[in-house]
Amino acid sequence: MAGLRGKALIAYLVVCVFWGSTYLAIRVGVGVLPPFLFAGLRFLIAGLLLLTVVLALGDTLPKRLVDWRTQAIVGILLLAGGNAFVVWAEQYTASGVASIFVVTVALWMAFFDAIIPGGSGDLNWRVVTGLLLGFLGTALLVGASPAEILRADLRGPIALTCASASWSLGSVYSKRHRTETSPYVGAAIQMIAGGTAIALVGTLLGEWSRWHLTARGAGAIAYLVVFGSILGYSAYTYALRHASPTIVGTYAYVNPVIAVLLGWLILQEPVTARTFLAMALILGAVVWIQFSHKLAVGRTGGQGDGSPAEPSNPQPGRPPVRQTAS
Repeated sequence: MAGLRGKALIAYLVVCVFWGSTYLAIRVGVGVLPPFLFAGLRFLIAGLLLLTVVLALGDTLPKRLVDWRTQAIVGILLLAGGNAFVVWAEQYTASGVASIFVVTVALWMAFFDAIIPGGSGDLNWRVVTGLLLGFLGTALLVGASPAEILRADLRGPIALTCASASWSLGSVYSKRHRTETSPYVGAAIQMIAGGTAIALVGTLLGEWSRWHLTARGAGAIAYLVVFGSILGYSAYTYALRHASPTIVGTYAYVNPVIAVLLGWLILQEPVTARTFLAMALILGAVVWIQFSHKLAVGRTGGQGDGSPAEPSNPQPGRPPVRQTAS
């Protein structure tokens, strides 16, 4: 299916809420720990913990070499190419400016979903309009002007642009390559592969000499392992498996909204009329994109994500297997 409903909708909302709350933890972490080791060990720990739990509950490891390869490629594209460089870039880029670049995940996702064979291939005017509205709404929300973006240290914007493109490419790649792996085992393998690659980069850069674990650093890692990785990343995997990458990619628009609301509710941070206007634009864009995909499905009579209809029960006692998401 292309749209979000049922468990896929719940998973999407989990991603929006938990990933909307991780920016603070990342900023705290990079303030006291070297960035690549911080990001790499976070995912490595989370992947090993998740794999241990799901195997103990009766899940199984992939039996095909091609499935291991797919999971490793997705993990490296998403985590080593995507998340790690966001963490690194936060050393040089203001959070407001950084969020503008991270929001481009939704734009990159729609682009790759349209040009890579096997998807909807329908980057129509409705979807483009929704993506642009969401981008403008986020710019209004964080208050970053074009001048601020241009004045930013180029290391940050370049890294963030590459990170957004890599994350989106990995998401669409995983959607196009079917595996016989459960989404939870797949997420665990991806985190282990990506975390190992990131930690290796940190090791080669000599970051261990700057590794001094403090209470703040340990707290940031613990929060990101549980909420950002085990819960958030697993939910992202599930949502992407059951919905179009273009729709799931709109989580990048919702995350800043969640961050602002949490700051207002928990820290009593001020909100203005501009804030509510921006949030209305962002949420309206998400609904608009969802509606656009439903129109496309109605016209074609298909699922809208390029996936063939699943058999109702290909194996007795086993749910239908779809490709692993990122």
